[in-house]
Amino acid sequence: MTLSGLLLRNSGRSSRVDYCGVHSLGVSGLTVERCVFRANQFSIMIQNGSDCVVAHNDISSDITFNPLMGNAIHCWKSDNMRIEHNRIGHNRDGIYLEFVNHSRISHNAIDGCARYGLHFMFSHFNVFDSNRFSHNQAGVAVMFGHNVTMLNNVFADNLGASSYGLLIKELQYSLIRGNRFLDNTVGLLVDGGSDLNVHNNEVRGNGWGIRLISASTNDTIHHNNFVGNTFDMTTNVSYNRNLVDGNYWDKYEGYDLDKDGQGDVPFHPLSLFSTLAEQNETVLLFFRSFLMSLLDATEKLLPTITPDNYVDNTPSMKPYKI
Repeated sequence: MTLSGLLLRNSGRSSRVDYCGVHSLGVSGLTVERCVFRANQFSIMIQNGSDCVVAHNDISSDITFNPLMGNAIHCWKSDNMRIEHNRIGHNRDGIYLEFVNHSRISHNAIDGCARYGLHFMFSHFNVFDSNRFSHNQAGVAVMFGHNVTMLNNVFADNLGASSYGLLIKELQYSLIRGNRFLDNTVGLLVDGGSDLNVHNNEVRGNGWGIRLISASTNDTIHHNNFVGNTFDMTTNVSYNRNLVDGNYWDKYEGYDLDKDGQGDVPFHPLSLFSTLAEQNETVLLFFRSFLMSLLDATEKLLPTITPDNYVDNTPSMKPYKI
């Protein structure tokens, strides 16, 4: 079944009923393409579906009252979905996936959502690639899953007191590669990630580049570029259970006497100020003060508070091509 070229607008609105522009229940092989959705509570809802395609749609909503606000594309308990080349504006979540496996989300542009641009819950063996998430309350949240591949996405201008480009929560055995984290409050927040490969990403112009918190273990963070971030990396734990190696840091002031492209002196990405700020946010009031600059300089010479095992032993002298 194919729905194509339709204008669907003005669905019902209720805090008790999920009204939709398109609602599919137990359908295989549905295609929704080249449609325009306006002023719907939920634009597209697929439940217990398989092998469905949602592509080249233009979706936005004018609902601003939170209890009535739904998601642009909402998928529940479905497999082998393809969600691609959609343009999504204001909604609660741009794309919401719960118990959705073996699916691909690619080449979507999601802007201005009130919560997440893309939201994974309990969804495994999925790929999302070549999407752009900008100006959302938070870019993407990937929660309680495993084997998720995140390639070549852009997370930009997701700003606010609790905003981030990408949130990882209790995720295992996943790849984060070739992405650009640009001008977010937090570029990448990892809370309880394990066996993650964070490789060849551009982390630029964020408040916090990467925050590793809680029980994040056995993650590999390598060959990434950290440029122009206020804090490149922070953590709220005292012991590093992850590998941080071979990254480019624009704050690195070391040298390369043997000209092998790697710094001869290890780089410690955690500053004293960022460590104190993780413990007490009010410390941020003293950012760039003379006292904090003096303490940071002293900490580099005689580390006492920052975990000394958070270290990049082979920092790159030049940024990588992303």
